[in-house]
Amino acid sequence: MAEQPAFVLDTFALLAYLKDEPAAARIEQVLEQAGKGKCRLFASVMNLGELLYITERRGGISKAQDALALIRQLPIEILPADEQAVFAAAHIKASHALSYADAFAVAAAMHVKAVLLTGDPEFKSVEHLIQVEWLAKEKWKIGMKTTEYTEPVSKLLSYGEADWDKKNRKKK
Repeated sequence: MAEQPAFVLDTFALLAYLKDEPAAARIEQVLEQAGKGKCRLFASVMNLGELLYITERRGGISKAQDALALIRQLPIEILPADEQAVFAAAHIKASHALSYADAFAVAAAMHVKAVLLTGDPEFKSVEHLIQVEWLAKEKWKIGMKTTEYTEPVSKLLSYGEADWDKKNRKKK
């Protein structure tokens, strides 16, 4: 019997699902398949933690608790940040331009031999290490032109509303 397909969800993917962004449709597909036992889904506890702090910062502790309760109901296996994962993520971070939390997603994908689902452009630097499935990105309507947002969603969400200039897509 063939091995089941496996996917790792990074923080971008989890946030896109929770916020019903364009990438949510693909996440819903893999969640449905995982629920039927046709694939396996994973996320690093570090990416779950990143999701929680971003959600709490934006919406308060109750929103973060709601997000955690929802994630726990989904067919996602949360991988621990054990010594092996920490060392693997540290090695990846040392030689690639991506965040430490993103390095845990890469380490998780390598460990379980999975495809990483993301829309975060930081993962371009590790495409030679893992298979990446690129998710749809948030579109911003600026005047009459629609453009793709190029920074990771986590960076957008970490900026306060007053600090984010949506028209120019840059931090003030």
